[in-house]
Amino acid sequence: MTQKVLVTGATGFVAGWCIVELLRRGYDVRATVRPAVLGSRREAELRAALSREGVAAERLALAGADLLADAGWDEAMAGCDFVLHVASPLGGGNPKDRESFIAPARDGTLRVLRAAVQAGVQRVVMTSAAAAARPPLSSYRASDESIWADADDPQFDAYRVSKILAERAAWDFIARSGGNTQFVTVLPGAVFGPLLTRDNLGLLDGRPPAVPRLGFWIVDVRDLAALHVRALTTPAAAGERFIAVGEFLWMEEMAKLLRSRLPEAGARTPTRRLPDFVVRLLLPFSANLKSLAPLLGRRFEIATDKSRNLLGFSPRPVSDTLADCARSLGSS
Repeated sequence: MTQKVLVTGATGFVAGWCIVELLRRGYDVRATVRPAVLGSRREAELRAALSREGVAAERLALAGADLLADAGWDEAMAGCDFVLHVASPLGGGNPKDRESFIAPARDGTLRVLRAAVQAGVQRVVMTSAAAAARPPLSSYRASDESIWADADDPQFDAYRVSKILAERAAWDFIARSGGNTQFVTVLPGAVFGPLLTRDNLGLLDGRPPAVPRLGFWIVDVRDLAALHVRALTTPAAAGERFIAVGEFLWMEEMAKLLRSRLPEAGARTPTRRLPDFVVRLLLPFSANLKSLAPLLGRRFEIATDKSRNLLGFSPRPVSDTLADCARSLGSS
């Protein structure tokens, strides 16, 4: 009998590739979208993208359910064996208003878990963030799955705080009320890769003209999707957290890679570095820059031994990831 997996947030970047991976492996998939998406252009674009990837889009059923409301979750969960909880609402978008991010992410996660436990789902895999396992920058410790980030640490912006607190609330709920439902979390770094539906990558468009000295641990969205499915099916993964990152790159290196791998499309990508003192001068005028200020010039270490050893995580070269991302923008 074919097993059925519920994926939350079907139109999202990571969720879309999780759907592709599940369909390729023969699962039936039910995925949630906001009710307004049902029958809309966005649904048509998603199904067309799945068909382009060579998977059976007709084996995907969509269900209307919003993370911000109770309605629809019991119906969406009915008959599902597993859940990939990938979606996370972005709140009001005001970086200064932490609660506008925290409450929707935390409460939405708890809605999914309550419905999953009530439906007798075997296992839920939740997408968290690598930041949720990051120690204080002053400690110079490497991130690993045993670490719980301090949500009050000033290095974290409102979005990352919401991921930290949502994951913590999820583990607390499972410990208290999880019953027989198993739980796993996946903690990705900065997610890049080919787009299923049209989006935008500012670096490729030549914006900004110079880049700050910021770096990211990158994971390919396809590798991340495969890791989610392994976390869903590997018996030893139950009750564990798994960090998912590949290589670390400075923004300047990312721009140079795009220029070298895609000479024509990448010709406008910036390669000049924005001096640190200029970034600091701009901090009072840019909420986005201000939230990244603690990471300026910092390269923190992350351990991925657990994901590699237990789940066979083997990320592809980041140069391929960025090039494929850029190509998908040109063809979408």
